[in-house]
Parts: sequence; structure tokens; C-alpha cells
Amino acid sequence: MPLALLSVSDKSGLTDFAHGLVELGWDLVSTGGTARALRTAGLTVRDVGDVTHFPEMLDGRLKTLHPMIHGGLLARRDSAEHAETVRVHAIPWIDLVAVNLYPFRETAARTDVSTDEVVEQIDIGGPAMLRSAAKNFDAVTVLCDPIDYPRVLAAFRAKDDDLDLRKRLAAKAFEHTAAYDGAIANWFAQERGDRFAESLVISLERSQTLRYGENPGQRAAFYTEAKGAGLAGLVQHGGKELSFNNLLDLEGALLAADGFAGQICCAIVKHTTPCGLAVGATPLEAYQKALACDPQSAFGSVIAFTVPVDAAAAEALSSLFVECIVAPSFSEEALATLGKKKNLRVLEGTAAWPKGSSDYKRVRGGLLVQDRAPEPIPYAHWKVVTNRTPTDSERDDLAFAWQAVASVKSNAIVLVRSGATIGIGAGQMSRVDASFLAVHKAKGAGHETAGAALGSDAYFPFRDGVDHAAAAGVTAIVQPGGSIRDAEVIEAANEHDIAMVFTGQRQFRH
Repeated sequence: MPLALLSVSDKSGLTDFAHGLVELGWDLVSTGGTARALRTAGLTVRDVGDVTHFPEMLDGRLKTLHPMIHGGLLARRDSAEHAETVRVHAIPWIDLVAVNLYPFRETAARTDVSTDEVVEQIDIGGPAMLRSAAKNFDAVTVLCDPIDYPRVLAAFRAKDDDLDLRKRLAAKAFEHTAAYDGAIANWFAQERGDRFAESLVISLERSQTLRYGENPGQRAAFYTEAKGAGLAGLVQHGGKELSFNNLLDLEGALLAADGFAGQICCAIVKHTTPCGLAVGATPLEAYQKALACDPQSAFGSVIAFTVPVDAAAAEALSSLFVECIVAPSFSEEALATLGKKKNLRVLEGTAAWPKGSSDYKRVRGGLLVQDRAPEPIPYAHWKVVTNRTPTDSERDDLAFAWQAVASVKSNAIVLVRSGATIGIGAGQMSRVDASFLAVHKAKGAGHETAGAALGSDAYFPFRDGVDHAAAAGVTAIVQPGGSIRDAEVIEAANEHDIAMVFTGQRQFRH
């Protein structure tokens, strides 16, 4: 009679799986709470202590770490020597292990637990059993995820000796224990105040395999920190599956809109950087103002809203070719309108990015890791450095510009009027080129640049950027300051009667 060892923290699907095994003639052995759950379900199950002839001890820390368990898992069925050892010591063959581990990550994430409570959720016996069973995948089926119970039962019922399935499950078990150990290692690093540990362990789960990467011919997949985390938590209505570039642009759109939480904001993004960003009294107004910044570049864009999308906004959106639209929610009328566009991906949710998260940048052979960018410093902490102080309306536009420029690729310049970008210069090799491009884009879209406010993500290294802005009629500038030529730049602003403020904060986005 084949023997299954069941010892799970997550008991989802457990009793149905166990009933299925018993119906197929399996014997069950289990531990603690799992054994109680199985008996409550009317199943006959032996305790691990009946196999090891040793009681559980040390408050449950020691129960399965025993030769009678690991011998039965590790003994090779094709080895006469192993078979003889098993016979001599009366070790039972164990043919299946279903184990999932103590909820360490969930416990460590709580703020109301002690160090001792977290430490007690470090599973020792569970990973050991998974690893022993996975190593002997030729003969032992190992399960660490309840989602796999049905297909294993189906294989058993079909009398299918599916070696490929066992190998896949073994790989999954090692992935699971590696991620678990990584979470523990990261917790110890945090406990000792080491923001960047000597060895970085990142545990990610594959959310989906993508059609291709940035270009056809590049294989790609999407991984997340947990199921349903971040972008993977968005609910998609209609359209093809998300592509590699869609996901990058969604991140850019949400990053741009996030800074305006609490306001009605629309961000239109192309190639991960905004081509239009605005706030308004309604979603429709915010969209129209954002679109007016650069309607040409908005073709094939990704659009994010900070508020639910209503029917009026959806009707306007439906006239533009858009790859994706993301918002906290959509009205039924909006979904019906947008659903008529066959290829449009409508994504619902917030895709929260918790504070304290790390930000990763890819480089060949490794990752650069940094803290999330801090919130832009608010106006109250800025320093007016010119003879003229900004007017109230200029101050409002400078505040908008400073928030907006944080999501634009460096070198970045934004021109702003009345809560909307009217020109964006992004990703330029010099700041004066970024200024030129912002003005060029604004005028190309029919905007009047005279009286606009300008935001720069980093300081002006020379006065030429200010001179160029003045020639376009810019009347107020916000920038970090900190150049060795600050005095020269301030002098240029005074010459042109431009109000300039320094924030003391750089906002590069490379």
C-alpha cells in the first residue's frame, strides 16, 4: 500500500486530496494539526510518532527530523543496497509528501509580533522533507502548493507514472524552499538594520509568460513578489494579454499618476515617460487637458487615472487608439463603451507600491538596488532665490510642475499652465536641449508658452536653459539648485524678471 505523508500549514484542498488518495488505496501519515483536520474529516491517519517511535517534542520543533522519515524519502528504489538498509531498519517507503511551510512571511510582515514569535515561524522540518522528497523525484511525488493536488490525483487515477510531472513538482519544491529561506535571510538583515544585505535574495513568482520581450525574438516572463502583487493585481477587462512593453508603460503611467493621489488626475504615457499629465474637475477634463499637451504622441499610449472612469471620460477615450487604460474602477457604462474596442486592455485596480519597497534597475550581470524615490519636497520648504516671488497662480503651477517632472525621464523639463503640462522635454543629453524640446512640443501642439511655469528635475548647469525659457515667455521656474553656477543662473532669472525657487532636491529618473 503506498504511503503519503501530509503535513501542511495551508489546509486548502487538503481533505479532498486526502479522500482521493484513500479511495486509491493510499495509507496516510501526518503531524499535529494536519492529522486532527484529517480525522475530523473522517479519515484514518497515523501519527508521525507511530512511524518514528519518537514523540513530538521541544514544543513541536522536533517531529519529522528522523531517519525513519528521511530514510523513507531518500532511499532509492533501484538500489539493492538501499532496499536492504530499509528492510533491516524497518523504514517505511514514503511515496508522496505534501508539505507547505509555516507562515513566516505573513508573520514577519505584521507589526504586532515579537522577535520570538517570528523565529518560531521558521520551519525546519518542512523544508527538509520537501528537499528530501524532491531529490528522490524518480520515485517520490512532492507537493508544496495545494493548486497541484487535482492534477496529481488525476495522474494517479489514470495510473500514469508521470516522471515529467514529478520533476516539475520537485523543481517547484526547491523554488519554494529557496524563496522561503530568502525571506528569512532578508528578515535577519532587517533585524540588524542592514538596509542592503551582503547577499540579496529576491523571491519572485512567475505571474505569466509573455509573448515576447521588448522586441520579437526575445523571450520574456513577468515575475511578481507575490501572487496578485502590484501590476499583477490589476483586473483586466478585454483586449489581448499584456505585453512586456505594456507592463513597462503601465508602471510609468501609474508612477506619474501616483503623485497626484487625492486629486482627479490623468497621466498619458508613451515609452514609460509622460506625454501629457493634468488634473481637472472631472476625469473627462483631466484627460482632455492631458491629451492637449501632445495629442500626436498619445497615439498608442497607456493612460492612468487616479479616480474611477465614468461614461463621459470613456466616450472621449474611445476615439483615440490606446494600448491600455488603468484606473481604480470603471462605471458599467464606461466598461461597455471601452469594451467595444477589441484590442484595448482595460485594467482595474490600484497596483499599490508599499512605502519602504526597493526599486531595482537592471544592468548586465546584476541589479542596482535603491530605496523608492522620496516624495517631492512641498512648496512650503522651497527657497525663493530671485528678486521676484512667485504669484499665487505661479506657485500652484510650480507645485504641479515639481510633482510632474519627477516621473519624466532625465534630463527632464516640463512646462505647465493651470494644472496641466503643455510641453515636456524628456530624456535629453543636455538640459538646454530638454528646455528647447519642451518649448518646441508646446508650440507644436498650439500652446501659448508665455506665462508658463517650468520644472527641471535637476539644476541648470549654465544660464542658457534659463535664457531659452525666458525667450519662450516662461515666468516662473522650480529647480533643485546646487550648481557651482547657481549665482549666474539666478542672475539670468532676475534679468528676465523670472521668479525662481530652489527645492534642494534632485529628481533624476534614469
